[in-house]
Amino acid sequence: MYQRILVPVDGSDTAKRGLQEAIKLSKALGGQMRLVHIVDDSALALNPETGIAAAPLVEDFAEGGKEILMEARTMAAAQGVDAETVLHENFTGRVADLIVDEARKWRADLIVMGTHASGGIRHAVMGSDAEAVLHGAEVPVLLVRVPGTK
Repeated sequence: MYQRILVPVDGSDTAKRGLQEAIKLSKALGGQMRLVHIVDDSALALNPETGIAAAPLVEDFAEGGKEILMEARTMAAAQGVDAETVLHENFTGRVADLIVDEARKWRADLIVMGTHASGGIRHAVMGSDAEAVLHGAEVPVLLVRVPGTK
């Protein structure tokens, strides 16, 4: 069934909830799991005022991303699931596109990610990474809603 499960993580409670479900699936199915974190530097790249001063911020974001991946990997290992990790930097484009691209390159069978299932103005203007992944992915996407969100 699902032997290659891709799990985007960003350190949020929402992403951790998606990770928990992915761990259960991976453990039950004996599949592989890949954790991916996207360091989204696009706001810095688009702001000419940041200039050279952006370099230390990019490094800080990357270090933070590595920590997020290690925490997620530790959570999986605590449940007996081995997970590999991948860190990507995004200077242009949408995070969702990089997630879909990673799923394609790694030949994932399933993408599991948490979602707030938000709506309203923010969703209409910004869109949702989860929704964009859902529409762009060539494989099934399991969206895990955080309890208590609308």
